[in-house]
Amino acid sequence: MEVNPPKQEHLLALKVMRLTKPTLFTNIPVTCEEKDLPGDLFNQLMRDDPSTVNGAEILMLGEMLTLPQNFGNIFLGETFSSYISVHNDSNQVVKDILVKADLQTSSQRLNLSASNAAVAELKPDCCIDDVIHHEVKEIGTHILVCAVSYTTQGGEKMYFRKFFKFQVLKPLDVKTKFYNAETDEVFLEAQIQNITTSPMFMEKVSLEPSIMYNVAELNSVNQAGECVTTFGSRTYLQPMDTRQYLYCLKPKKEFAEKAGIIKGVTVIGKLDIVWKTNLGERGRLQTSQLQRMAPGYGDVRLSLEAIPDTVNLEEPFHITCKITNCSSERTMDLVLEMCNTNSIHWCGISGRQLGKLNPSSSLCLALTLLSSVQGLQSISGLRLTDTFLKRTYEYDDIAQVCVVSSAVKVES
Repeated sequence: MEVNPPKQEHLLALKVMRLTKPTLFTNIPVTCEEKDLPGDLFNQLMRDDPSTVNGAEILMLGEMLTLPQNFGNIFLGETFSSYISVHNDSNQVVKDILVKADLQTSSQRLNLSASNAAVAELKPDCCIDDVIHHEVKEIGTHILVCAVSYTTQGGEKMYFRKFFKFQVLKPLDVKTKFYNAETDEVFLEAQIQNITTSPMFMEKVSLEPSIMYNVAELNSVNQAGECVTTFGSRTYLQPMDTRQYLYCLKPKKEFAEKAGIIKGVTVIGKLDIVWKTNLGERGRLQTSQLQRMAPGYGDVRLSLEAIPDTVNLEEPFHITCKITNCSSERTMDLVLEMCNTNSIHWCGISGRQLGKLNPSSSLCLALTLLSSVQGLQSISGLRLTDTFLKRTYEYDDIAQVCVVSSAVKVES
């Protein structure tokens, strides 16, 4: 009968430990009133407990730190750090030791070893230590593959490896909404939710715009000449809490004059989010390029350049319109018609010729109107007709204006 030889034990031992910061020690305070049966016994025990805070023994947080008891959670955007140690457990001198650490993700395999050079020899009871770092950029299953090769005193080449599997979780849920203004401005609302189990300190949430836009953050107010964040002095985000950030993007001057270019721009930019957790562990996420649905202006676009917020009842007021030929090839010959509504009455000649408008060019037009009804009134009833194609473009609900009684003084 054939007998298989026993499996040879390796001379070297491999140990791998994740490096994380400790956590504050917590205890469960047990106390009672002095008139109760235990009297001051429980309170005295808490005062004698070295883990409690002097003068604040009933707080759950103590002054001591606790070392990690398990692998813990790893979140996207954090830095994964690990300590790798190879120890010579034998009484022999081992030669040509090569330690290699690879991280296998769903899409790639990364070499994390600080050095790929072999160590000439390792004496008994000595070790080779290495610390690896990696900024986690993918969610899902990750496998840390640690391989060790060496040569024994007898010249035999040995090799073994170990696998350490862990999951990378998503720390934040980011949702975005776009609002296209008539003035070519784009407003971005970003909703950021903390979906971890611990609070986060939001160090930075900024928008990096595309090359065609400038960005203004609308997340602070001016108080006594000082810029103060709308979220208060403590920018902590508790687990499952959501915070909304608002940004305004304006086209750069060289692009704002070219209506055809801005009309088709869908790429807005990307969000850059930096946070800290627990004892200052830093995480960072950058979203992919955010894209909006390009507004459909058609061939001719009408936008408002100036309009008062509040006007008097039955008193004329002025608005300034901007008419843009969004076509890149065709010249238009435009006629303006002004149609009255139940509340809005236009002043001036309807059906007047505006003349020819070249491709991607604009003209500004001052118009006068009045309202016969109080309240918030919608400005409607403008019609533009292209005489070349015999095509009419209708513009209703262009803007809204607050109409008040003439007895109420309107601030200019």
